[in-house]
Amino acid sequence: MNRRSGRREGGFPPVPPALPVPVVDSHTHLDIVLDTAITGSGAPPSVAAAVEAARSVGVDRLVQVGVDVETSRWGVATANEYPEIVATVAVHPNAAPRLSDVDAALRAIDELAADPRVRGIGETGLDTFRTGDEGRKTQEESFRGHIEIAKRHGKPLVIHDRDAHTDILRVLDETGAPDVVVMHCFSGDVDFARECVRRGFVLSYAGVVSFANATSLRVAAAATPLDRILVETDAPYLTPAPHRGRPNAPYLIPLTVRALAEATGTAVEPLCEAISANGERVFGPW
Repeated sequence: MNRRSGRREGGFPPVPPALPVPVVDSHTHLDIVLDTAITGSGAPPSVAAAVEAARSVGVDRLVQVGVDVETSRWGVATANEYPEIVATVAVHPNAAPRLSDVDAALRAIDELAADPRVRGIGETGLDTFRTGDEGRKTQEESFRGHIEIAKRHGKPLVIHDRDAHTDILRVLDETGAPDVVVMHCFSGDVDFARECVRRGFVLSYAGVVSFANATSLRVAAAATPLDRILVETDAPYLTPAPHRGRPNAPYLIPLTVRALAEATGTAVEPLCEAISANGERVFGPW
């Protein structure tokens, strides 16, 4: 399977205090969470357990994200089984150059996108950190293909952007962006945040916003209007402080929400209300 290893040091962290208003985890990989090779307490043994753990702390809706055809199919099946979950489907930008037939994979994603429980196309985009020059042409072709799928189905585009801010905007300008664009795990500075907001994009913040060395990201978050903010785990990755390095899961969203509240100078309850409303506006009703 073309996906990153879920291995992390130690066990899943303890359950944090619940949020006052339920929110959406806008980007998670439950399949990898369940496969995470760890020891210790707290590991969710099933999708049902992961959903219940999240619900217990005020995370009542989840967006399960595909990274290749196989995981996208799993996400669609899971979303059709669990009303708390909707799916997105895509070939990850780092997976595309490794495929023998990208067009065939895109046709499969296009077929999956028609399912009513699929609420987004992604994560797709560009990544110049893990993919070298030899794979970037294929990566961009795949990104362009996903943009067309999103527009054809009228569904949000969920973008993976690593060290590729300028090229992401270039491709979207050249192709025409879908009506709704979500910048997954937003990683830019305040200038890039303002440019994304100007273009109407929604910025999804992950646990990185809580990291001690993420000052510029917190400044970007403070400049993001409340109606353009989502929050995500990207589980099992990007576990928020104080548990950085341990495996992540949707039940840990409250840590990121509280870090985001501090960064934006917003009280937790109105921030939760905004995140909840934004999630429904972007991905539709659960």
